[in-house]
Amino acid sequence: MSRVTRARGKLVRKFKENIFGNPKFDRLLAKKPYPAGAHGKKMRRRMSDYGQQLEEKQKLRAMYGLTEKPFRHLYDLARKTQAATGEKLLQLLESRLDSVVYRAGFAATLASARQLVSHGHITVENAKLNIASYQVKIGQVVGLSAKAQKTPQVAALLADKNNQPSAWLKRQAAMVKLERLPEREELNLNIQEQLIVEYYSR
Repeated sequence: MSRVTRARGKLVRKFKENIFGNPKFDRLLAKKPYPAGAHGKKMRRRMSDYGQQLEEKQKLRAMYGLTEKPFRHLYDLARKTQAATGEKLLQLLESRLDSVVYRAGFAATLASARQLVSHGHITVENAKLNIASYQVKIGQVVGLSAKAQKTPQVAALLADKNNQPSAWLKRQAAMVKLERLPEREELNLNIQEQLIVEYYSR
């Protein structure tokens, strides 16, 4: 399974933004709001257009924990559709099985959602599936195994009334259905996807 292995704290400091949503990274940025490394505090360079495009691509990749190959594959799929390439790329990222598990509220983080999938705790249409990159289709139902539901972390999330699924999902108990694809304005992502399109269009 391809995934980003670089320390997440360093990525957060590189982008100067809590791209993972974990409160501990807010505390890290408050304490060290500059890139990691010996020269992190002194870095004041003006970034070129190419540099901005590259950084935006790297940031989105890091958000979803993907290496270049699977990320580029999704971009190529998005480019072949009739929809706006950048928005379609985001929809494909959100349609990944690990993303659906996370947005359903079955896991506190995307990394935890990917772990649930890889450990065989997730079903699609009642069939066990351990491929995090699987593209969930509209109308398909994703479920949690009985064993996963009994773990303290997952049980707490399911019992939390404030833990609601994203608007494009419909959850009932430990099952969630992909009702539709998300609209761009529904995705709370500080990303300029057009820069990524420009990067790959060079």
